[in-house]
Order: sequence, then C-alpha cells, then structure tokens
Amino acid sequence: MIDMPRRRSSPGRQVPYLPKRHIEDEAALLLAEYGNKHGQVTAPPIPIDEIVELYLDLRLELRDMQQLFGFADVHGALWVNERRVGIDQSLDPDQWPAKIGRYHFTLAHEAGHWRLHRQIYMSRADQRSLLPDRGERPGYICRSSEAKKPIEWQADFFAANLMMPREMVNRAWHEWHGSMEQIALDDLRPKQREILIAETLRRGGTKFGDNATHDMMLEHTARPLAERFQVSAEAMRIRLEELKLLVRKREATLFD
Repeated sequence: MIDMPRRRSSPGRQVPYLPKRHIEDEAALLLAEYGNKHGQVTAPPIPIDEIVELYLDLRLELRDMQQLFGFADVHGALWVNERRVGIDQSLDPDQWPAKIGRYHFTLAHEAGHWRLHRQIYMSRADQRSLLPDRGERPGYICRSSEAKKPIEWQADFFAANLMMPREMVNRAWHEWHGSMEQIALDDLRPKQREILIAETLRRGGTKFGDNATHDMMLEHTARPLAERFQVSAEAMRIRLEELKLLVRKREATLFD
C-alpha cells in the first residue's frame, strides 16, 4: 500500500501528512465511539446522519451552495467554530432519492474534515482568508475542482473507510459473491455489451473511451453492494478496487 507523499502547505493552514492506516484507524475509531454511545453498528448501511448529528453534535443544513458562495462546484461546507455542516441542496435525498449515495458520502467527507482537520480552521483569521467577503464564511468549503488536494484526498479516504469499513465490505462481498475471489474485467467481457447497455440506460448517456467503459463495467458489478451500503456505485467501485476485490487486470501467478 502506497501512502501519499509529503507536500508543503501555506503557513497557518498546513495539512498534516497522514498515512492511509492512520486515516482508516480514525474512521474505525469514530464508528466505535458512536457505537459505544448509541449502539454498535454491525451491518450496513452506516448511519452517517446520526453519527454527524447525534455523536459529533454538528448541525446539518441543506443549502444552495452556489448562491451562498458564488461557486458552481461546492458540495459541502464546514463552519467549524459554529459546529455546522452544510450539504448542497441538490443532493437532498428526500427530493432526489437516487442521490442518497452521493449525499451520504459527502456527509461522511465533511465528518472526515471535522475529525482530521478542524484544528487547522479553528481561528477566525483562517476563516476570513478562505473566502472573499461575501457573507457567511465557513471554516472550509469542498469543491470538486480541488478534489486532488491532499486535504480533500484525506477526507475522501476517511469517508470511504467510514461508510464502507474493510471488514464489513469483505463480509458483504463473501455473502454476495460466495467467496473472497476477486472479479477482473476479463471476467465481465462475455457480458460487456449487456452491461454497457444497462448502465447507459441507467445514466441517461455515457462517456466514451476505454477508462470510462471499464469504470462502467466495474460500477455495474459494484452496484449490488453499493445499494446495500447506500453509497454510489462509483464510491463502491473505488473502495472495492482499493481492497483488491475488483481489479482491472488479474495479476499473474507462478501457475499461469
């Protein structure tokens, strides 16, 4: 497993280097702490709303982020000093049930910022420097255009481990697949046309190219577990690839 390289950050908002194992342990700790207080979670889906509101004691708000901040790609925001978390109203699962997976992951992502980064954004000076003077200033906003930043990667990895814990996913995979054997793209080739038609109809269109096609095939395979964990097929596909249960190419063995 390869950890993120160390990167420099601007003074006053330095993002700490965190190995993957540390982030995974922190997500497991949060789930255990919630369990000790409100009842152990032994099967999916993870009650992320209750974790955020009941255990972390954050006030959850659905807001029009574009109107609030003037950016079109803001999914969530965290008002650290006020203990508020905002999710863009376009992800409201009561209005758009099909977006419940993205809503859950975004909320878990904000929980990741709270657990991993809130000390960075506690001071009012930092909060003032993050946004232009246009009204409410959260401690941090999450933009899709900044997804590759270390701080966003860390929150995403935290969310994946919180919503899809390793042991819980392994157990669900075994129950669904009948074994811990991985599934590779080559295993899906005989049904490729059928899979792509089904996914294209579900998505109302698709992107072209080998990578997009491969993503669609693997996400189709991941969909049953995504529905069980109430996350998006994309999030589950990425998690299953992280756990080496879905692979693009099966590694050769001594017997091949």
